[in-house]
Amino acid sequence: MRAPESADVWLGVTDAELPVGAMYDWAVRGDCGAVVVFSGTVRDHADGRDGVTSLTYEAYESQVVPVFTEIVERMRAEWPDLGRVAMWHRVGRLELGESSVVVVVSAPHRPEAFEAARFGIDALKASAPIWKLEEWDGGSDWGTGAMPPTRPADVPTGNR
Repeated sequence: MRAPESADVWLGVTDAELPVGAMYDWAVRGDCGAVVVFSGTVRDHADGRDGVTSLTYEAYESQVVPVFTEIVERMRAEWPDLGRVAMWHRVGRLELGESSVVVVVSAPHRPEAFEAARFGIDALKASAPIWKLEEWDGGSDWGTGAMPPTRPADVPTGNR
């Protein structure tokens, strides 16, 4: 996956390792004094479940980028001075410690960068058509926090 050369948005879903460092480097701009990187990683537990060994993500892949695009449009409406936004999610089997999702936001100042990044990951988790299968010694089940997707327009920004 290559960073766009002229666009200020970089979105996608992939089965490859997420290039967190490259996303950070791409987001840096001369007019932005803040870059916030959120990277969600696979951990060894979930709500009410210890001993998680891996996660397998599945997605309605043709709909992921359109949902991400809607999220970014909402972010830019709330924080119009944003610089660049990257939003990527992995699919397939991931082991402990691997990055499953990355949201990167650059902005002139840190408050906007933090707020927009927080909204971005919250909206992604609430609205992207992506599901995870939790695996542990002796079993597996779909994530205990699985919810039907919400429209990005219905996710609160925390700004209000």
